[in-house]
Amino acid sequence: MNLRGLQFLTLFCIGSLFALTGLRQFFVEPLASSNTNLIWFGIQVLPLLLVLPGVLRLTPRSYLFAILAAMLYFCHGVLQAVSVEDRLLGLWEVGFSLALVLTASFALRHLRMAAADLSDANDPDAAPDQ
Repeated sequence: MNLRGLQFLTLFCIGSLFALTGLRQFFVEPLASSNTNLIWFGIQVLPLLLVLPGVLRLTPRSYLFAILAAMLYFCHGVLQAVSVEDRLLGLWEVGFSLALVLTASFALRHLRMAAADLSDANDPDAAPDQ
């Protein structure tokens, strides 16, 4: 798979986790006050919003941070999947977070291989392949 396809899948997983968090926060388990609900939603999606610009610019560090952020959503999804009333949302959250880890890992691998190829091409002291 090419890098743009992996970027699209990574963005799809980030958007899915964002939407799933919004669904849970505003419709399934809303808080009493709408202001508190909005603030808590902002806190919950802040890790996704912080990595989004770097993922759009194909920055390797942002893909690493996206993987680390996905681990937070994975842990939360596992905790939700244990309870009977939130099992379905928890399983979806686990699935999207694992998909985010996989797609971001492959994209990070492609980005590092491309950077290594570029540095090898620019190095005049490197021995030519025979």
